[in-house]
This record gives sequence, C-alpha cells and structure tokens, in this order.
Amino acid sequence: MGDRITANLPSRDFAATIAFYGRLGFAVEYHGADWLILSRGPLELEFFSHPEILPAESWFSACLRCDDPDSLLAEWRALGLPSDQGAIPRLTDMSKPDHAPRMFALVDPDGSLLRVLENEVDDVE
Repeated sequence: MGDRITANLPSRDFAATIAFYGRLGFAVEYHGADWLILSRGPLELEFFSHPEILPAESWFSACLRCDDPDSLLAEWRALGLPSDQGAIPRLTDMSKPDHAPRMFALVDPDGSLLRVLENEVDDVE
C-alpha cells in the first residue's frame, strides 16, 4: 500500500458521523467503540470519540487533495448543505487564495474544517 498519513477528527456521535459522511460518498472501513475510519476511494478520514466537543469552538481540520474538486463540489452542493458563514455544517464556494491551489471548504456537524484543494498541475514546457 505504501506510506500514507490520515486525518484524525473528533466525532460526538459515530452514528451521526457515518450518516453525514455517508451522504458525501464515504463508506465505513472500521467501526469500533472509540475509533471510526471512513473512506471514499483514496480519501480516508479517521475519527475518535469526543462527545464533549463544541462544534462552534472546534479547531480541528484536514486537507483533502483531489484532481477534480469542481465535480466533488457539484456533487456535495446537490445535497443542499447551507453555505452561510455561521452554519454548522456548511459548504463554501470554490476560491483561489493567493499562492494556494483552488479550494472549497466543508465544515462537518462537529465543527471540523475540511479544505478540499485541487492537486496542482505541473507546468509542461
């Protein structure tokens, strides 16, 4: 399988986390009493039990890098997630920050921020 690293995010309730991410196309790879692993193709997220987390105060985040963030954003936008700044969960529009790849963001029900970044394309000469 090779070397890899995965994000570790809090979950107040594994059943709610599975339901939310299931709508986003993630499937359960492992579900234990204190640990949960979800995957969507090569994208993998791991969750630890944290029933006390306050979503509005969460500072947890992860970056998901993909070749086609526009398709992923369109698919997730079809789910009707709110986009207003204060909503939890929420989905943002695509943006292009200075000196960074194109990206959009998803905030999950536990307040974790997922930045979905476009894999940078190398210039061909």
